[in-house]
Amino acid sequence: MCGIVGFLDERTTENDKRQILSAMMGEITHRGPDDSGIFCDGAVALGFRRLSIIDLAAGHQPMANEDGTVWMTFNGEIYNYLELREWLIKRGHRFATLTDSEVIIHLYEEIGMECTAKLRGMFAFVLWDARTKTLHGARDRFGIKPFYYTMPGNRFIYSSEVKAILAHPHVVPQINETSLQHYFTFQFVPDPATLFEGIYRLPPSHYFSLKDGQLALKRYWQLEFKPENKPLSHFIEGTRHLLTEAVRMHMMSDVPRGAFLSGGVDSSVIVALLRRQEKLSTYSVGYAENKYDELSEARRTAEVLGTDHHEIKVSAGEFWQALPRIVWHMDEPVADPAACALYFVAARAGQDITVVLSGEGADEVFGGYGIYREPAEVRKFELLPGALQALLVRAAKFLPEGTKGKDYVRRAGTPLAERYFGNALIFTEEQKDKLLPCRSRRILATAVTAPYFAACAHLDDISQMQFLDFNTWLSGDILVKADRMTMAHSLELRVPFLDHHVVEFAATIPAHFKIAENMTKYVLRQAATAWLPQDVAYRPKRGFPVPTREWMKREWLEDVRAQLMQSNTTEYINKQYALDLLAEHAAGKKDHSRRLWAIIVFQLWFATYIEKSIKLT
Repeated sequence: MCGIVGFLDERTTENDKRQILSAMMGEITHRGPDDSGIFCDGAVALGFRRLSIIDLAAGHQPMANEDGTVWMTFNGEIYNYLELREWLIKRGHRFATLTDSEVIIHLYEEIGMECTAKLRGMFAFVLWDARTKTLHGARDRFGIKPFYYTMPGNRFIYSSEVKAILAHPHVVPQINETSLQHYFTFQFVPDPATLFEGIYRLPPSHYFSLKDGQLALKRYWQLEFKPENKPLSHFIEGTRHLLTEAVRMHMMSDVPRGAFLSGGVDSSVIVALLRRQEKLSTYSVGYAENKYDELSEARRTAEVLGTDHHEIKVSAGEFWQALPRIVWHMDEPVADPAACALYFVAARAGQDITVVLSGEGADEVFGGYGIYREPAEVRKFELLPGALQALLVRAAKFLPEGTKGKDYVRRAGTPLAERYFGNALIFTEEQKDKLLPCRSRRILATAVTAPYFAACAHLDDISQMQFLDFNTWLSGDILVKADRMTMAHSLELRVPFLDHHVVEFAATIPAHFKIAENMTKYVLRQAATAWLPQDVAYRPKRGFPVPTREWMKREWLEDVRAQLMQSNTTEYINKQYALDLLAEHAAGKKDHSRRLWAIIVFQLWFATYIEKSIKLT
């Protein structure tokens, strides 16, 4: 796990290149505190920060092939690298290290950028081929590892984190107002855009080639849902086998490792499989008011599995005080309070270990979100006569907001592609009209979601929802916060549920086995009974609960009001509308905590990265 930076620029001297690289690398020291390296060759400048995980003595980067014609910087872990290394040796390649990084270089020499399809793991890397004067780069299938780039004035500048790109003298941060509209729908900006004008994410499952100023992107992998008509036992046994293998492969490291443990089945499965192999430290986070967390459930699971368990409790004051630094680490606003909880538990784990395994991805892979039950609920409405459906839809429009059944009829009477935007829908289009005074041109959220629904229209509704979440929510929220909040503490996070062999197998599970007996993740829960007590395997999902709703009414009320009033974002945010939301929330009339959180996070991001009025020491 590391951080990479660099650029392609024919007009800058080598001395200036080195100074610029040093400044960029300085912004991401937390990603790699153990080592650093620079390589310059004509137009290209590569920089690297290392967190040592494998072959601690010999993994210095940038790394080259034997004759120095191919140079690489690499962030991530390749879990099948020993198998690939053996194959390459048989084909005549000679290795100087035992690292997975060097395997990628030789694999590129052997088959070019098609090497990406052979890699099993998480990665973002850049290769400079001096023979063809071409810069190549790639990102893993799900976007576990980040990769940002921009192209100002015919320069190509990239990094693991945006803050390093902003350290380049030819990059000036500006807001992308279209992305701002999408942020207030999804609570993040969907790929490939960012909230920074002109700065993009390399999409997951893509590689690029840059030659003579021409950038070409190519997708090398695509998730396909192909439900199979096989018995439940096939999916249970297949899940057990592949998850056991994935966790074993994800244990690869030469440094101490542990696991995050919540009260849910996802992290419990990972911990159970790890504990079968070795002694294990586990880490959980909670709050002063125990009713809002899962500490007691996690503690019981740790006792059953026999782990060395550690807990941390965070107060409302600590949470609020840490928020500016968390926003800085996130690079972009992601309005998910769970990111803050992850920040604190990662800080605790980072005191003991360097690698941590976690359960991210299980909900998208196995169908774990409660909203995936909606198609079955809507089907009851769809069985009604068409005339009655139309009558109920018309009648619901005249009912006051909050009336029982109004929201159900509204959603049931709306096609899936027009009502489902992923796990978060923060502001509706009408609410955004009130919130965003700059919204001279309405960019609908369906501009983001429609292409994904079109690509999976042949699938059942649950699979369509999963497909959208895989391509938006997973890479835009779940994996962004997982990477940034752990790397903030120089901690490498690994996600075995996103082993692509596991994912491809889970994509064959039919809808009636994803949710059954009123349980989400039915196949995973059935598989988990081989490793966990039944009450743990079947424990209802609670997410990563954070008591922001109550804190905004009490401990944070004045802080939130001051933040909304004092922020210099009136060009982008209707301040009075935001204050009205707070007043309704504080009075207990409506729960606006998610909307208020999205506004606060945006305002802190604006102060940090655009206005630059927040200075972190």
